[in-house]
Amino acid sequence: MATPSGAPLEGLTAIVTGAGRGLGRAEALELARLGAAVVVNDYGQPGRDGSGASSAGPAEETAAEIRAVGGHARAHTGDVADFQQAQQMVQLAIEEFGKLDILVNNAGILRDRMVFSMTEDEWDSVIRVHLKGHFNTTRFAAAHWRERFKADGGPVYGRIVNTSSEAFLAGSAGQPNYAAAKGGIVGLTTSTALALAKYGVTANAICPRARTRMTEDVFGEPAEGGLDPLAPEHVAPLVGYLASPAAARINGQLLVVHGGMVAVVDRPRVRAQFDSKQDTFSYDELDAVLTAHYADRPPGETFAATEVLGLKRA
Repeated sequence: MATPSGAPLEGLTAIVTGAGRGLGRAEALELARLGAAVVVNDYGQPGRDGSGASSAGPAEETAAEIRAVGGHARAHTGDVADFQQAQQMVQLAIEEFGKLDILVNNAGILRDRMVFSMTEDEWDSVIRVHLKGHFNTTRFAAAHWRERFKADGGPVYGRIVNTSSEAFLAGSAGQPNYAAAKGGIVGLTTSTALALAKYGVTANAICPRARTRMTEDVFGEPAEGGLDPLAPEHVAPLVGYLASPAAARINGQLLVVHGGMVAVVDRPRVRAQFDSKQDTFSYDELDAVLTAHYADRPPGETFAATEVLGLKRA
């Protein structure tokens, strides 16, 4: 298999969820190209192709593609949002390849609708797959690394790459469920990064912009000629890098990536602080300080960082 000099992920094992197609597939192929053995997860069972013949299913197709060029891969078709199936996926990686070193959480769905029209199921299903799915796999990977830490008597190798979205950063009016889930994933990432740092594990989140089957209604068809600026292949190298030893000092970070560009997002900072002149604030005192503070702020400005939507390769 053609790998870079030194194959930075040689001897390591990765799980990539939602890796049968699109972004997850590109990430799984990149990790394998860098030398990792990969458990390729994609929910569903083998089906039939357009001719009516049996098909292997997306997870096995990606795994077979890795094996065809000399890599090591196993397919897993379980539901990441199911606690027990997530545990089984982590156990599969350990049993098949001896250990787990890298977890890439990518699996997700869309159920877009304005907040005043959204159904309970549309809310619950998106939160379940994205946020609970990220938690489930992280929980069992973290337990594995903690056990190895105890057995080895020192830090182990562990990398988590989670998938957030610009919908969380910039706000997306028609995606309240998706934006909430992706914001929750950032919180999960920073909490995990602090909790697992002493074990040698890092956790980071990316906000990718990519044209996939899930986003085809958002981004439409690509333009003719050259590599599509929204191709998943623009995102996969960053995932491979964050999974590598070179990224050991990068932890609890959020990065935007698309179209040959990577942007490091700064953490929120306190813009202003007001102290009560009494034991506690009164309505009138709050009215005096906060109304004045917001009087000169641009109309429509919120906590959302809409400027990220304008990021592009220079």
